[in-house]
Amino acid sequence: MKAKVIDSHVHLDMYTDDELDRILKEGKAEQVDAWITVSKDMESCKRNLAIAQAHPDLVFPCFGLHPEQSLPGDEAQSDLLQWMREHQHVAAAIGEVGLPYFLRMEKQGRGEAFSEEPYLEWLEACIRLAAECQLPLALHAVYEDADQVCDLLEKHSIQRAHFHWYKGSKKTTERMLQNGYMISFNPEVCYEDSAASSVRAYSPDHLMLETDGPWPFEQAFAGHMTAPWMLHAAIDTGAEILGMHKQELYKKLHFNTRQFYLSSRSKWMTSTRSCDNMLP
Repeated sequence: MKAKVIDSHVHLDMYTDDELDRILKEGKAEQVDAWITVSKDMESCKRNLAIAQAHPDLVFPCFGLHPEQSLPGDEAQSDLLQWMREHQHVAAAIGEVGLPYFLRMEKQGRGEAFSEEPYLEWLEACIRLAAECQLPLALHAVYEDADQVCDLLEKHSIQRAHFHWYKGSKKTTERMLQNGYMISFNPEVCYEDSAASSVRAYSPDHLMLETDGPWPFEQAFAGHMTAPWMLHAAIDTGAEILGMHKQELYKKLHFNTRQFYLSSRSKWMTSTRSCDNMLP
């Protein structure tokens, strides 16, 4: 039997208008209680804000710059940080931010020079902003990159951190658990051993659920637009991996995500209804 779910990491802004209407309608039927939508650049931030303001009791935006792309110039970075600061009261988190694992691997595979330092500087600026605004962080930190991100989080005494689609070493996993960081799993858990291993190694008290839509999935999900029904498929498998009753896992994931992202929900709803002048 299905129960309420929250998509803790989705890119609603990357769906077309028609797809977004369909996703939100399907979400209602699939008992999606809230969407945590992350941003990839300034334009993305503004669209997520507009979507969230149109659905203030359902969609909660995070503002950031996805790391798997070339960084904008210093002035554009400064402008984005200032925009994020100005809109902190309508933000569920700072994100998506992190380090460019796949971009780095791609460039190095082609024999191209790649400096990670500017990305570390930008990430640290976002971590400082999260601390200043007392907001959580929605993080992209793949494999060994999670260790560098942990270094920065510890440096700035950050506790509210969510590593989405996490895969890392046993040592890193233990470190993250000790620090109380959250991770989330998605439909890949249904067919990918590494995803299942991450869930098995983590505490249910620090787990959340995501689609990362519109990112496409494989096997039983191949050819389907990433949609809310996939969350329930992920829970079916997650419950088996953890040896938990499915209804218990539903409640645990829902509670964890509300506590992490939506503890200030009433503040958001009040703010968003009075911030028409903030829209682009």
